[in-house]
Amino acid sequence: MTITYPLQVPALRVEQPLGAFYAVVLSARTLLDLCFTEALRAEKLADGETYEVTGTQRLRQPKRLNEIANYINREDSAFPNSIILAANYREDGRVEGEADDEAVEQQEFRRRWTVEEKNSGCYLLTIPTPERLAAIIDGQHRLFAFGLASADHRDDQLLCSVYIDLPKPLQAHIFATINSTQKPVDKSLTYELFGYNLEDEASSRWSPEKLAVFLTRRLGSDKGSPMSGRIAVAPQNDFREEEVDRNHWRVSTAVLVQGILRLISSNPKSDSNALFTKDTSFFAKPRTRADIKDLRRDRSPLRDLYIEENDQLLYNIVENFLTAANRLFWQPADPRSFILKTVGIQALLDVLRLIAPAAIANRNATVEFFEHRLRPAADINFSEDLFRNASGSGRSLIRNRILDAIGS
Repeated sequence: MTITYPLQVPALRVEQPLGAFYAVVLSARTLLDLCFTEALRAEKLADGETYEVTGTQRLRQPKRLNEIANYINREDSAFPNSIILAANYREDGRVEGEADDEAVEQQEFRRRWTVEEKNSGCYLLTIPTPERLAAIIDGQHRLFAFGLASADHRDDQLLCSVYIDLPKPLQAHIFATINSTQKPVDKSLTYELFGYNLEDEASSRWSPEKLAVFLTRRLGSDKGSPMSGRIAVAPQNDFREEEVDRNHWRVSTAVLVQGILRLISSNPKSDSNALFTKDTSFFAKPRTRADIKDLRRDRSPLRDLYIEENDQLLYNIVENFLTAANRLFWQPADPRSFILKTVGIQALLDVLRLIAPAAIANRNATVEFFEHRLRPAADINFSEDLFRNASGSGRSLIRNRILDAIGS
């Protein structure tokens, strides 16, 4: 799509304590041509469609750019948060129109971005030329990833917050505020939100994350499950000093989701990208789990069950293993035992990952099978100071003690 200048787009004025900015919609292609950061920029190649992203920040974080580009290529990609721009700044750091020579100054003023009010509350942003005169305050990796994504995404629309002539110190202030005060969302909450629309999507299209969320929710809600009422969104402190009530202990959603994920995928993000990247062939249908079977090698122990959509058997294996763990480890545990804490649950799920192939090979994934396998480790006292002093290595220490006892 050819962009002609001057380019004019509708704008909404937003008044805030720091100053006013204008909310506008511009295509990724337009922004790639007009925007820069001091260390990162997109250069259009001779074919007019391909971009090369250059700069020191790309050299430090190419993985991040490529991950975002892969996400852009998906059929369900979305970027509702805005790219924040400071208009009328040149790459040499000067404000456009602040030249020493009057003739040059007059020429540069004709290249400046301007905003005028057309009627009450409605404005028009004018971009006179394709000169790079917009410094990116926030969103540079998001934007420049479009330069690495498929060309048909260049015309995707992006929301922008445009400041006109915003001084450099205030640009730095906005960037520092955004990147220092935002608190990352807890993984457990992320997984809960990630699975909100499970019922609205065919299970054949569920990514490993969505299936793991589904199974975790079921484990927490099924009355007969050993995890019924024990799965919480809030994280648990692995090494807190107070004792855990063995009758009311809980574990975070993330622990179960991540444990199940490791049974079915060594690279959930790659699987998700493969499921939701558009197939451009004429007769293409939405990809299902079966379609991604041969796209990459994955030795996760229950991978075949995920690909074959045998979710019931997968659930039975996890539930039966946890039932055996409940009988042998959790019910008789001392309230101080680390087998009741996050590290203990993680360690047990690690053990499941290692013994699950035997259950599949023997066609026996009953509670009795897992009890037989785990019973030699049932007498280990996981409340010993040895595990308390292990700190972050507690998970591997518990796992290894169990594996040594059961001979795996």
